[in-house]
Amino acid sequence: MTHTPHELAEKFPQFKDKIHDLKLNNQHFAHLADEYHKANREVHRIESEVESASDVRAEDLKKHRIKLLDEITAILHA
Repeated sequence: MTHTPHELAEKFPQFKDKIHDLKLNNQHFAHLADEYHKANREVHRIESEVESASDVRAEDLKKHRIKLLDEITAILHA
């Protein structure tokens, strides 16, 4: 299996412990992180040509991933 880029722990190494704590203690954050993980993996599979998707689907997924990341970033910096 190839390395999946854009994982939360890689994007925010300074918040690694906070991410872990929030996943355990904040249901909303845990849901966002799970949705981000799913979207990120799907984008990676499409970009790696393991899975096919239309350009529209790929762009919609990337936009969804960015929206989730924006919300996650706001929580981490709060």
